[in-house]
Amino acid sequence: MLQTRRAYQGMVTAPHYLAARAGQRVLAEGGNAIEAMLAACSTIAVVYPHMNGLGGDNFWLFHAPGSEPAGIDACGGAADAADTRYYLDHGDAAIPARGPRAALTVAGAVSGWQRAFEVSRTWGGRLPLARLLEDAVFYAEHGFAVSASQSSHTAARHNQMADTVGFHDLYMPSGRIPVAGELFRNLALAETLKLLVRNGLDDFYRGELARRIGAGLQAAASPLGHEDLKRYRCLDVVPLCLTLDCGRIFNLPPPTQGLASLILLGVFDRLGVSKVESFDFVHSLVEATKQAIRVRDAQVTDPDYMPRDPAEFLTERALDAMAADIDRERAAPWPHPATAGDTVWLGAIDATGRAVSMIQSLYWEFGSGVVLPDTGITWQNRGCSFALDKHSLNELKPRRRPFHTIQPPLALLNDGRTLVFGTMGGDGQPQTQAVVFTRHVLYGQELQAAITAPRWLLGRTWGTEITSLRMESRFDVGLIDRLRDAGHDIEVVGPYDELMGHAGAVVHHPSGLLEGASDPRSDGEAAGF
Repeated sequence: MLQTRRAYQGMVTAPHYLAARAGQRVLAEGGNAIEAMLAACSTIAVVYPHMNGLGGDNFWLFHAPGSEPAGIDACGGAADAADTRYYLDHGDAAIPARGPRAALTVAGAVSGWQRAFEVSRTWGGRLPLARLLEDAVFYAEHGFAVSASQSSHTAARHNQMADTVGFHDLYMPSGRIPVAGELFRNLALAETLKLLVRNGLDDFYRGELARRIGAGLQAAASPLGHEDLKRYRCLDVVPLCLTLDCGRIFNLPPPTQGLASLILLGVFDRLGVSKVESFDFVHSLVEATKQAIRVRDAQVTDPDYMPRDPAEFLTERALDAMAADIDRERAAPWPHPATAGDTVWLGAIDATGRAVSMIQSLYWEFGSGVVLPDTGITWQNRGCSFALDKHSLNELKPRRRPFHTIQPPLALLNDGRTLVFGTMGGDGQPQTQAVVFTRHVLYGQELQAAITAPRWLLGRTWGTEITSLRMESRFDVGLIDRLRDAGHDIEVVGPYDELMGHAGAVVHHPSGLLEGASDPRSDGEAAGF
């Protein structure tokens, strides 16, 4: 059984142990939390390739003692050529989820790395980029053991990739699904990473690598091209904030669903649930989830197109009204339209208390499935969340940024603790974040126990269409029966099911103690020293 890790000099948690250890090594060499995160997130882009990569997006939330948290929005917009007419002319009734026409948004991840690297310098960071990408280059070049997660998702999804460029050559090099433990290399990606070290991260958008990527996308018949990459830069953003009696919780603004995560916690806090793991605890969190998702689906999109200011939904009046709408004994009608997702969340805090919460994604597992053969980059399919309907909140338009399920939370608690926590998993992200936060902060559960304990998921994840309330079989049968009697449509799934997400958390105490935890549902660990 996993135990909470404790240390004083630094802590990193990630859903793959090689990424956590890459970040830990940087901390041990005197690097700060952002530098550790750059090592961890570049490594996990190599060793968890079905979840994330250079062809995806990321979002950052970071905090240094004595300053307010700040964020980076590294979400790429749609190609200039990507509009409704483009898809209708190709005979598409909707944007395809896989293949070259699914690869329609710029990958912002490397721009996020670049901006984070610049911020790390203001924190006194001195490690060169070559050192921070060292582990990523090593594992891409020399190989790593295929995880059970990568193997199972290759088995589940490879038939969807029949017409995608490069997928089978990279992910099934011997013509079969790689088994867990088999050596996996991505030599082209190793050369790409070396080129970024040599020329700088901006080369991904405005240099030699950008020209290669643009040519590869065009050859694959994607609407993206070199000019789309050339115009892109990530954004510095001010996080949204929710104030509770225990402290302040921060998350990123739209186009992420950070607003939904904060609404969920704000509504639940108003319900006055007295006992953790009770019917009232689970039912109230599920019903608060419904309130949050309804707002999200009606409001959250590219902020340039938002119908209302997201902060309006975090006022006391708005949260009180949503809480008052919850029946404490009966489930509200469901399902509600939902979204899928596929992501990694990572957290790091250094000895000075500087903290980073970071999330990185290809959207669905393996993204669009398009692999640019001379770069080893798998491109995301985040743009398939756009709609071709002009009346839709997320109507496709050139350069428009897509809606994102991913969002990295961070909390500054009134007792002096700093907490970074998060998970992957589509609609499950706000729910898992809420249950980990409430178990640990509001009810005092030990950090690892709060993550290991059984979880539930209302809505979709992992590309499925299921919208029922799925609960792990480790829950008490009596609790499940009572929830069914209250009107919840429940499906019981196996223990430690991966669909519940890969959660993690790191806490910095005023004493300097660091605590870290990772999810037994993942391949990760919390690595401190």
